[in-house]
Amino acid sequence: MSKQRQQNIESIGQKILTLRGHRVMLDHDLAEIYGVRTTRLNQQVRRNQKRFPEDFAFQLTAPEYQFLILQNATSNKGRGGRRKLPLVFAEHGALMVANVLKTDRAVHMSVYVVRAFVRLRETLALHKERAHKLSELERKVQAHDTELKAIIRALRQLMTPPEQPKRRIGFDVEEPSVRYRIVKYR
Repeated sequence: MSKQRQQNIESIGQKILTLRGHRVMLDHDLAEIYGVRTTRLNQQVRRNQKRFPEDFAFQLTAPEYQFLILQNATSNKGRGGRRKLPLVFAEHGALMVANVLKTDRAVHMSVYVVRAFVRLRETLALHKERAHKLSELERKVQAHDTELKAIIRALRQLMTPPEQPKRRIGFDVEEPSVRYRIVKYR
């Protein structure tokens, strides 16, 4: 794959967001990639609504859009920014937009969009696999830790010298003990 293609895929991949559990692209990002104005893209989508079911494209809610504004520092509504809530497109929706627009650039760039989604999917799968391996390794290390602690305790017990009984101060009388009788006077 050429360096230019690689850069195109990476730049498109950076515009993919996760919303409502779907990986999506905003309408203005797709419009920029496909070389059309955002209003034209949205107009074509609204004219062909049957081609865009809810899992292909959906409109953001006000709180979601507010969250995006805060995260991405996009323009405010009162300062020349958007007046309507944006549409977002999943992978199939982004491809369908290219078919609806019917421009040469849209058809050409839709290949890069699909490749960017595929690369993101592969990357996420790789991260899940690595996370699984890491948790498995962590579990093994914890089991080894408990075994190592038991071995260290046993070694410390073997290394400590046995306690010798303390000698009493003074001297010991080595004579047989005598039984004394107690005589009671009546």
